[in-house]
Amino acid sequence: MTNLESKQTKNRKLIRFIVFNGIIAAIYIVLTYFLAPISYGPIQARVSETMTIFPIFSANMIPGLAVGCLVSNLLNPENLGPVDIIGGTLATVLAGVVSAIIGKKNKWLGIIPPVLFNGLIVGGYLPFLLFDTVTWKEVVFTMLTVAGGEAAVLVVLGLPLIAVMEKTGLKNKLP
Repeated sequence: MTNLESKQTKNRKLIRFIVFNGIIAAIYIVLTYFLAPISYGPIQARVSETMTIFPIFSANMIPGLAVGCLVSNLLNPENLGPVDIIGGTLATVLAGVVSAIIGKKNKWLGIIPPVLFNGLIVGGYLPFLLFDTVTWKEVVFTMLTVAGGEAAVLVVLGLPLIAVMEKTGLKNKLP
C-alpha cells in the first residue's frame, strides 16, 4: 500500500467515524426531543437510550451518544442548567466506556452500565434541581425511577436490538 492509499484509507475511516457519530447524535436528539414527556424528569424512559448498546460493539460510538445527550439536555424544556447538561453527558460517557469493556466479555451484560450510571448520577442530582426541599427518600426514589426507566428501555428495546445486530451482522458495520 502506498503512502497516498494509506492516507486515503485513514481519511475514509475518519469520515465514516464522523458520519456515524453525527447520525447517532441526531437520532438521539430527535427521539429525546419528540418524546420529551417521557424523556425528562424524575420518572423517565428515554427511548434514545436504546442506542447505548452500540458501545458494546464499538467504543467508537460513544462520542455520538455523548453529543446526543448533551444537546438533548440543552433542549430540556425544564432548562435544568449545567449540572444536568454535564452530569447527564458524563453518565452517558462513563456508561459507554464501561459497556464497551464489559461487552467484549459478555454483550448481554453490557446493558447494565447505562442503568447504573444514569440511575446513580442522573437520579442522584435530579431531585436537587427539581424540588425545593429534598430528603434522602426523594433521592433514592429518583435514582430507582431513572434506573428503572433505563432498564425498561434497554430490556424492551436494547436486548432485541443486540439480537438483531448479532443475527444480521450489523454489529460489524459500526466504525
